[in-house]
Amino acid sequence: MLVIPTAGVILIAVCIHSSYALYFHIGETEKKCLIEEIPDDTRVVGQYRTQLWNKPTNSFLQSAPSIGMHVEIKDTDSKVILSRQYGSDGRFIFTSHTPGEHNICLHSNATKTELFSGGKLRLHLDIQVGEHTNNYTNIAAVDNLTELQLHVRQLRDQVEQIQKEQNYQRFREKHFRMISESTNQRVRWWSITLILWSIAQMLTLIITDVWLKKHQKSVFEDEEQVYFINIDSPNDY
Repeated sequence: MLVIPTAGVILIAVCIHSSYALYFHIGETEKKCLIEEIPDDTRVVGQYRTQLWNKPTNSFLQSAPSIGMHVEIKDTDSKVILSRQYGSDGRFIFTSHTPGEHNICLHSNATKTELFSGGKLRLHLDIQVGEHTNNYTNIAAVDNLTELQLHVRQLRDQVEQIQKEQNYQRFREKHFRMISESTNQRVRWWSITLILWSIAQMLTLIITDVWLKKHQKSVFEDEEQVYFINIDSPNDY
């Protein structure tokens, strides 16, 4: 089980189509956010439970029902696709409509008296993505499937999920290629700008040098003329 440091907002990059569980501590009005990379049309199931620190027993115990969690999920366009208040234990489900990073944020609705009298609130979170969300035992019971039919159903779901993953990887490659091409173009234009700026500086220096030499030459010529005039002029004294 992965322990998350208690920061204000935590961003966690996880592998797509995985199933993982973790726990972390959360404070009053503190929000914890996770980033999940999800292909389009993919089902995600999250399940959590909270535990409150108990001083007499020096351990975490099951939280009271009044300590609930608010779950908010945004897609890649920052569009809210789920925003709901749950209890101390909850289960949320959503389906992605666009491929990319989805933000899963949770924060407690507990008051200061409820939560901080004990000092800590621990939240256990289990995220399942893709075909991992299917309960094949229930599916077999509801649809009266034989063991062979159930295996065929699982293989079909896995193939569909692999196709979605491949489409998502192609989407990511296209996105990164566009970013790379845009970056290369900016670097190219920046290099050209630097070259033109260097050429302009060199021309400015050359023109300035020529002007200074010409100006100095004219000054020296004027001084020589004044000197010769002074020599040729009669002495008044």
